[in-house]
Amino acid sequence: MRLVQFVRQGEGGGVRVGVEQGPGLGVVDLKEFDPSMPSTMRDLLEMGDEGLECAQRALSSGQCVLERSDIRLLSPVLAPEKVVCVGMNYRDHCLEQNAPIPKEPIIFSKFPSAITGPYDDIIFPQESREVDWEVELAFVIGRSGKHIKEEDALSHVAGFTVANDVSARDWQMKRNGRQWLLGKTFDSFCPLGPALVTTDAVKDPHNLAVHCRVNGETVQSSNTDQMIFKTEALVTWVSKFVTLTPGDVFLTGTPPGVGVFRKPPVFLKRGDIVECQIDQLGSIINKVV
Repeated sequence: MRLVQFVRQGEGGGVRVGVEQGPGLGVVDLKEFDPSMPSTMRDLLEMGDEGLECAQRALSSGQCVLERSDIRLLSPVLAPEKVVCVGMNYRDHCLEQNAPIPKEPIIFSKFPSAITGPYDDIIFPQESREVDWEVELAFVIGRSGKHIKEEDALSHVAGFTVANDVSARDWQMKRNGRQWLLGKTFDSFCPLGPALVTTDAVKDPHNLAVHCRVNGETVQSSNTDQMIFKTEALVTWVSKFVTLTPGDVFLTGTPPGVGVFRKPPVFLKRGDIVECQIDQLGSIINKVV
């Protein structure tokens, strides 16, 4: 299934959860189908199998369908408890910067307030001059757990989506004691979407083509088979330190082609259009303003 969050165009109504009939097709309004269902993805995931089974019934019914022109897609998850990010997790990305392959996952975070929708603007902060792109496979936790075994890890994952780990390189690499957080967490620096594609609908999350385009020009092109630490390993590693809860978002790292390692470096500017695309998941398209 392709689960989405949306608001209706031109109405004062709040956030709703829906199920896409297919990429770019109509969306079944889950709460209209069953008024007992929650209005947010996080609440739906907290229901466990009951919520997903209702979503499947709604999709199969063909009822309560909204046209895409009548809705605005939001990030599949809003206000998660955690946004967990992984650095240096693609072999080819390590090679482009002559960095050793990590022996353990390199974990950092973004504040949840950085999350924005799949077609919303990226706000160029006045404090930075070096804003960069990073297409990433993201996944969302569907079931709580601590000290999760690797063989059980995928049962804790609700699904996958596309992310752009927008990064202010001057703040990441030169300021703030070279701690990455501030450079990664400006408002709008985490576009997500367009849908949360459930794990059963993704054939192999570690064999997906990954692309990023800036103004139509391909700047990143790789495959998730280059990931050093796969989804299961990341869930197991992070759950050693913190309890994972439904709605937690993981960004799994970026392939080569980022602007900072080009010769000379290339950074985003206001007016640029950034598209991040992953096979089977879809595309997010964001304008820099």
